[in-house]
Amino acid sequence: MRKHSYFASRFREGWPDPEEIAPYFLAPPGKRWFFETRNDSAGLTAEGVDGTGHFGPADPRRITIYLDMWGHPGLGVQLTWRKWGGGNNETYYSSGDISRLGEHVRNLHDTLLPVGLFIPYEDAWVAVKAFIETEGRRSESIAWIEERALPAGTFPSP
Repeated sequence: MRKHSYFASRFREGWPDPEEIAPYFLAPPGKRWFFETRNDSAGLTAEGVDGTGHFGPADPRRITIYLDMWGHPGLGVQLTWRKWGGGNNETYYSSGDISRLGEHVRNLHDTLLPVGLFIPYEDAWVAVKAFIETEGRRSESIAWIEERALPAGTFPSP
């Protein structure tokens, strides 16, 4: 399995040590997330999971798991967990206040994100740490909502 990450505006092979990234989630407000880089997104990727690492990158049998993250100063973090390839096509989002799915904020890349999918930083930290420690499994520490269960318009066009 090949692991790589994009965190604090840096690409790297492998995943960061949980203690290295803990301050991005657990520091006091104003010091969380990527205040020094002005980047609100991050991601962890595992390619060739479930014994599919011997298949080439373009082979549809190769399974890849992604954990994408978007931080917001007041709302917390939105997590997206995806598993693709090898017959898998799963996408789950962190589930916050679902009554606010119709409200949106723009991230620093000018993408509209639903407010209802943000969770507190501390809760996101537990899920991210579990993802790292379990080789990409979707954490059971938070509530998730499957993409197909989201109402139309949850992710509007820009």
